[in-house]
Amino acid sequence: MATSLSASDHGASSPHGEGTSKRDFLKLVTGAAALVGTGAIVWPLIDSMNPSQDVLALGSIEVNLEPIQAGMGITVLWRGKPIFVRHRTEKEIKEAEDVSLSALSDPETDAARIKAGHAQWIVVVGICTHLGCVPLGNKPSDPRGEWGGWFCPCHGSQYDTSGRVRHGPAPANLPVPPYAFETDTKIKIG
Repeated sequence: MATSLSASDHGASSPHGEGTSKRDFLKLVTGAAALVGTGAIVWPLIDSMNPSQDVLALGSIEVNLEPIQAGMGITVLWRGKPIFVRHRTEKEIKEAEDVSLSALSDPETDAARIKAGHAQWIVVVGICTHLGCVPLGNKPSDPRGEWGGWFCPCHGSQYDTSGRVRHGPAPANLPVPPYAFETDTKIKIG
């Protein structure tokens, strides 16, 4: 007498799904292990692309304003760029405020370029907007151009005491970097 074997007797899928669920479970475990393994390999690679601690430290700098006398300026480096920090005189402030916007090729008020309550300080990126030269004007012996700000000797661009382009081929004002006053005598750039 021959006996017929059912599919469940041979370990194949049954209507109850026991064989299928074991196979699915093994696929799930294998896939999860592969995902975790891939993550363990890829994460250090991605993490190595983050900036190092010394680069992060240069993301912002603090500048002490106390030693800068009225009419003088200093140059500091921030993210590899020269930043001009100038202590403007009352005369320089008045001249910068009195400029007619129609006289500017890149119209911007002086008030838009400074921090409220700190009109005596101007902070700009010291890179000429024409071809990327570094203008002169922070040292007392430097030529400052007709408007008393900065002068780029390479092609003759001149900026006023607010860093606005007044003459020459430069198409735009000297950019103002992100900065904030931490105290009346200290700023943080970046």
